[in-house]
Amino acid sequence: MKLVSFTYQGNTRIGSVHDDQVIDLNLGYVAMLEAAGELRAKQIAEAFIPAEMVGFLQGGEKSLALAREVIDYVSKNDVPSSYRIVHPLSEVKLEAPVLKPGKMICVGHNYREHILEMGRELPSVPVVFAKFANTIIGPEDDIPFFPISEQLDYEAEFTFVIGKRARNVSQKDALDYVAGYTITNDVTYRDIQRRTIQWLQGKTVEGSAPMGPWLVTREEIQDPAGLEVVLTVNGEERQRSNTSNLVFTVQYLVEFLSQLVTLEPGDVVLTGTPGGVGVARDPQVFLKDGDVVRIEIDRIGALENRVRKAGEQG
Repeated sequence: MKLVSFTYQGNTRIGSVHDDQVIDLNLGYVAMLEAAGELRAKQIAEAFIPAEMVGFLQGGEKSLALAREVIDYVSKNDVPSSYRIVHPLSEVKLEAPVLKPGKMICVGHNYREHILEMGRELPSVPVVFAKFANTIIGPEDDIPFFPISEQLDYEAEFTFVIGKRARNVSQKDALDYVAGYTITNDVTYRDIQRRTIQWLQGKTVEGSAPMGPWLVTREEIQDPAGLEVVLTVNGEERQRSNTSNLVFTVQYLVEFLSQLVTLEPGDVVLTGTPGGVGVARDPQVFLKDGDVVRIEIDRIGALENRVRKAGEQG
C-alpha cells in the first residue's frame, strides 16, 4: 500500500493511493461496517482505522489488514453517496505521510562516499541527531528559506517509519518492526549547523524536513537495500547513490536505536545522505529562492519541493 495523509476541504485524513485516486480508509471502513449491519460503525472505525497516521500505525498488523479489506471493499462495491470516500489525487493536497511523529531520529555520516567527501573516517557507531515534528512539510509545500543564513543545503534521505513498539530488537527481527518507507529532504542551514559541535540548530529550522509523497508499506519493499537514490536541483543531478552503500543498514539501525530508546509506532528514522551535498562541492553551491529540489528513490517515488524566500521565522 501507498499510505498518505491528505487534506480535503480543510480536513486532514489518511488514505491509500491507487492509480490517480485516494481512498479515505476511515470512511471506507465506516461504510464497510454499516453495510455489514454494525450499529457502532463510526466508533469501531475510529478505534481500528483512525483518520490520523500515528494512531493508525499503533493498530499494527490488525489495522493494516483491515485497511487492505477496506481497499478491496471500496474497489468492488458502490459505497453510499453520503460518504466521500474516493478522491481524485488532483482534488486533494498531499501532506507528509507522518505529520506528528513522537520521535524523528536522523543518522549522519552513513554513506561511504559522503563520509569521504566530508574528510572523515568511517564511523564505528552511528552518528545520531534529531529533528522535530515542526520541521515536517509535505510534498506539495514550498521549502521556506528564512533570512538567517545564505547556506541552505539539501540532503536526500531514505527514511523508514516504525510500525510497532521496539525495545532491544535484534537485526534478525528488525524489519518486522518497520511499517514502511518514504523520502525526506534533510534541509540544512549549513553555516548554522557548523557554528557549534552540536548540529541541532542548523537542522531544526521550521519547514526543513519535506517528506513524502507517501509511505510504502513493508510488504512492497521486503529488502530495503539496493534502492537507487537520486537528487536533482532544477534538473541537474547533485546526488546519486544506492541504499546498498549504507554503512549502517536499516536492520542495524533498528537494533542500535532500540537499545538506546523504545521506538514507538510512527517514529521516523532518516538514514543519512549520499555524497554530493552543496557544501562539499567545488565550488560550493547552495539553494536559492526558486530552486526546485527533486529526490527519487526506487520503488517509492519522487519528492519535489520548490525553495521560497520566507520572512521572519515563526
